[in-house]
Amino acid sequence: MTRRTLLALTTALQAQTPEQVASNEDFWTSTRLAFTLDRNLLNFNNGTVSPAPKIVQESMERYWTMTNMSPSRYVEDLLAPEAEIIREELAREFGCGSDELALTRNTSEGLHTILLGLDFQKGDEVVTTTQDYPSMFFSLERRAARDGIVVKKFSYPTPPKSPKQLTELFFANVTPRTKAILVSHMTYTTGQIFPLAEICREARKRGILTIVDGAHGFAHLVFKRDDIDCDFYATSLHKWLTAPLGTGFLYVRREHIPKVWPLVGTPAGMANSIRKFDSFGTQPVAMRNAIADALAFHRAIGAHRKQERLRYLRRRWEAAVRNIPRVKLLNADTPEQSCGIGALSIDGLTGPAITDTLYRKYKIHVRARTQPNEFDCIRVSPNVYSSLEDIDRFGRAIEAIAKS
Repeated sequence: MTRRTLLALTTALQAQTPEQVASNEDFWTSTRLAFTLDRNLLNFNNGTVSPAPKIVQESMERYWTMTNMSPSRYVEDLLAPEAEIIREELAREFGCGSDELALTRNTSEGLHTILLGLDFQKGDEVVTTTQDYPSMFFSLERRAARDGIVVKKFSYPTPPKSPKQLTELFFANVTPRTKAILVSHMTYTTGQIFPLAEICREARKRGILTIVDGAHGFAHLVFKRDDIDCDFYATSLHKWLTAPLGTGFLYVRREHIPKVWPLVGTPAGMANSIRKFDSFGTQPVAMRNAIADALAFHRAIGAHRKQERLRYLRRRWEAAVRNIPRVKLLNADTPEQSCGIGALSIDGLTGPAITDTLYRKYKIHVRARTQPNEFDCIRVSPNVYSSLEDIDRFGRAIEAIAKS
């Protein structure tokens, strides 16, 4: 399906609300045809990486062909400068200035830049949860070993009673020595959405920096930078934007750019420039430049429609398994706390055991998530190309596993 066809379909949906479009199977069947999928395998692990639609694959191949026609000429003179257009368009989508957005390879790279680049001193505290991404803990542990900072992690109920409980837990762990809060927009474990606006604004009142892991937030949830009011935000574009693998961005509030050291050496004149965070020398421009087509595809579907479809799919499979003996759902079913990602456990089975059985017997791919002393589950993350038949097949598989 071409972008023109998709635009024609979305034009016909103007009279419908995003919630109504979420159950319009004619539209989502057409969207599914935009992807080149292995129809013999159900990929319910888009939270790790999503396939790119065909137009993005073709775009990347086109840029790759151009690269190899005359690399030094075409890359330097034609392709590399297009990065500035991509920077501008991503900034417009996120709601920040293009001089506040760096092009990175993934969420981890962006967060490592901030966690390793801020001038923390001995005794300074960084507060986070036990369910933040392990790679970020590695950076914090390095700062603790190198600079003597204090890393404070707290656990929370899965699911929590309310978003307010999450805010209260964060600030119950804050002290006068706290310099930064690391918080997930949506957790990589169960898809729990955090109340970023409340956390970030309260932190700013106290002079505390807010660093947001947005791996699952951007192009999944509908929001702008001013809605969450954070200081730093990093995301991967190969998840919910369906851009090529190895693409992402880092947002740094303009006033903080001079305060963060880049991970690599850059000229002194770049101290105040966001570009010091994406100056890694020669880069694979074919992947980066194809971001433009992924963003166009996202906009053609419509951010609100996409968000509600993802929520609709999660609610459908949850309804199918909710009352099955031994099955436990680990996420709350409210718009403030969950969207397209969910998680479940089965009494007596580990997450890896469920994952293995789903793949081996039913050809369904999910991701196990084990949180020591808290839960052992599978994370379930369909995407816009997932059909209701796919969702129902997953529900039947879980029922069969639980009953066996």
